[in-house]
Amino acid sequence: MSYQDGWNALNLRMPPRVPRTEYSLESHWEVVRRVTGINASYQSDIETRRKGSLALMKAFNYDFIWSTLINHKAFGNKRTDMGHAVYNEGGGDFKLVGQYLFEDPEEALKMDPFELYGQVDEKKAVLDFNTAYNENCKAMPDAVNMTGIYITCISGLIDILGWDTLLTAAGINPEAFGELTNRYSRWIQMYFNALAKSDASVVMIHDDIVWTSGAFLHPDWYRRYVFPNYKKLFAPLHEAGKIIMYTSDGNYTRFIDDIAGAGVNGFVMEPTTDMAYIAEKYGKTHAFIGNADTRILLSGTKEAIRAEVKRCMDIGKKCPGFFMAVGNHIPANTPVDNVLYYNDVYEELSKR
Repeated sequence: MSYQDGWNALNLRMPPRVPRTEYSLESHWEVVRRVTGINASYQSDIETRRKGSLALMKAFNYDFIWSTLINHKAFGNKRTDMGHAVYNEGGGDFKLVGQYLFEDPEEALKMDPFELYGQVDEKKAVLDFNTAYNENCKAMPDAVNMTGIYITCISGLIDILGWDTLLTAAGINPEAFGELTNRYSRWIQMYFNALAKSDASVVMIHDDIVWTSGAFLHPDWYRRYVFPNYKKLFAPLHEAGKIIMYTSDGNYTRFIDDIAGAGVNGFVMEPTTDMAYIAEKYGKTHAFIGNADTRILLSGTKEAIRAEVKRCMDIGKKCPGFFMAVGNHIPANTPVDNVLYYNDVYEELSKR
């Protein structure tokens, strides 16, 4: 791993190798055991798991550590419990769907986040950002670290309302849902103002604005209510000189230009988003991370894995800000030999 390679890439100075990051691989315990020799599992104590994860990240040369701080916990128990499917080894993350905060979409449309959640203590928020960032730097000093916000706009509303209420509310009254989005953005702005005052030079902004198939609301709605709010939210970050990295799951190809126009410095994407378009139009001006298809690692042949890594490298290698990564994650059911082969191919092709 190399802080310098990651930092140079984010600043569009071509490093001698393509830097990389991954998501969740450090909790694929069979990979951790094979690569590091540390006998960690989901049943291990926290310190053993932490030691194993950090050793795996170092062995696989992570140059960039994806991290956010402000998530659904900011809402306390005033949110919808959407449950969780099995993802982790052992299935301990499974959770049945719980209660919706608003069963009535008409009531949801009237929600005032300031009344529901109150004011954010900016001094405390800055301290919390700095604590998280400094802990990340201490854990992984040889990589670029960050902190950030997960519940930027649409992701925040999904957490609060749940999908059923959100989609119904947006469908019955798109303008009222847009005004709710504006109110939420004014509330979350307080966290963005605090983030701008934090010590982190790089910040991660996450917002799942689309599905795998693309937009779930009319594109005109996004352009009226989401991207103008992004510009306001990001303004203090720009004034503070932060490098703004942006993540959305799903296929946001249709909105790449809008997201760039809102002022981000880099894109993190899943395989469904058109990385070739980003490379062609923004490859000299923006960083980008992605976007090997995790499904190929899950069930593909070695030939298919090599072809997928080559596809990404052919797109990104000529761009100074390109990072290799598997999108979305490398889950625990991915065959270990496939993961190890993927890493071998990455290392082989990463040299410029």
